[in-house]
Amino acid sequence: MKKINRSISIFALVIVLFFAGKVLSPDNHQVRSDSSASSSAQTTMGTVQNGISEVKSPLSGQKSIKNTSSSRLSSLDYKSGSSAVIIVNHDKSTLNPKDWKENKVIYSNLDSLNRTSRPNTAYLEQRNLANDSLRVRQYIRPTGWHQKFAKGEAILNRGHLIAYSLSKGIRSTGSYNPSLKSGDQNNPKNLFTQTAYSNQELQTRYENKVRSALKAGKKVIYQAQAIFNKNDLMAKGVELQAVSTDGSLNFNVFIFNVQPGFQFNYADGTSRVDRSMVIPAPANELK
Repeated sequence: MKKINRSISIFALVIVLFFAGKVLSPDNHQVRSDSSASSSAQTTMGTVQNGISEVKSPLSGQKSIKNTSSSRLSSLDYKSGSSAVIIVNHDKSTLNPKDWKENKVIYSNLDSLNRTSRPNTAYLEQRNLANDSLRVRQYIRPTGWHQKFAKGEAILNRGHLIAYSLSKGIRSTGSYNPSLKSGDQNNPKNLFTQTAYSNQELQTRYENKVRSALKAGKKVIYQAQAIFNKNDLMAKGVELQAVSTDGSLNFNVFIFNVQPGFQFNYADGTSRVDRSMVIPAPANELK
């Protein structure tokens, strides 16, 4: 009888220890923690397809960042060898095509640090296509401007948020004036310190998409916002998005403000040579 009771006691003790281990096991806790961390990292940067990452909202795990995109994008750091273009919101604009009412540009005021940190939004049509021959010399010095030259070529541009070629007839106040034959040139509300690579190799590709739509007679809402991290004087990059009123044009991207062979201190815009900074050629779909 004593043997039976002892066997029952031992069996009960084993059962208790088994369930206690399930509850208190540090291994189980670690598995949950790792799974959560992995999920969080995935929803922040998303998956990489064709060298382009999707920035997804940590709130939903599915939708891309919308209203908080500027703060989220400003915290990203470019890594040498990765794509300099990030797709935002599944490449869909957050602009409403029904908002197109008249031909104009809304130029946001400079912030307290004299930066173009707020979005400029253009309501464009075919008559806004400007002739490049009417360009004049640019003289505005946007925040973070520290020009350097590599092999005789400037590494910085005075980047337009709303491109010169898309703003014919637009006054500095944003209204349309048919007597103006050129586009925006030296409007401080529309310029930021941008690398030559970001401007000439990447941003221009999306501006070409807008130009093509305008040439086809479509009406387009186009928005550009330089993305600054905290009090930095040089932008980390620029977010571009556009939608045509017929929906045939629709994109939303973030372009890192980077230059092959250079590293930038975005706090003040200074730079140094870094041969290890390699930026791959844009994907074919961006051409």
